[in-house]
Amino acid sequence: MPAVGILAFQGDFAKHREAFEKLKCGVRLVKSATQLSMCDYLVIPGGESSVIDRFIKSTGLDKPICEFAERKPVWGTCAGMILLAGTVTNDPTISPLGLLDIAVERNGYGRQFESFIEIGELSVNGTPEPLEMVFIRAPKISAIGTGVDVLGKCRGESVIVRRQNVIATAFHPELTNTLRFQEYFLSMSS
Repeated sequence: MPAVGILAFQGDFAKHREAFEKLKCGVRLVKSATQLSMCDYLVIPGGESSVIDRFIKSTGLDKPICEFAERKPVWGTCAGMILLAGTVTNDPTISPLGLLDIAVERNGYGRQFESFIEIGELSVNGTPEPLEMVFIRAPKISAIGTGVDVLGKCRGESVIVRRQNVIATAFHPELTNTLRFQEYFLSMSS
């Protein structure tokens, strides 16, 4: 049974936990390097990116997460995408981990009341398929560097990107009734 670690300082980690438990995964909440070392996957959830950033730095988890990503899959959702990016264009207080060569804008789709749900497209193995996407104060990707693949779009914007073991979604798959994206994430270890 794979062990999915979910960074649990702040944010939407409980919904991620429910989704992976439905897929019969072992789930570990991660707040330390020791807890991270017992995991096969890591999810950085949505939430308040500046708060999660401070917890990562204050607990010294930044380097262990980067080392983990060299060997095992890491998925960032919404705020998690911001923390995995190379650059945050509109908030110099956040120092992202730089695991994806992308530039992102915090709240790029607007504030809370501008949040939306829409059917976007997930494209893996060359076969696009519809996927429900929940955007809540979502980051918008403003630039994509070399080696980063676009695996999903919504409203013509890139919203799923991957580079090797690292994947990020601007939206929240854990808030829908489908487990399609979680299944794809689990397949990244093979």
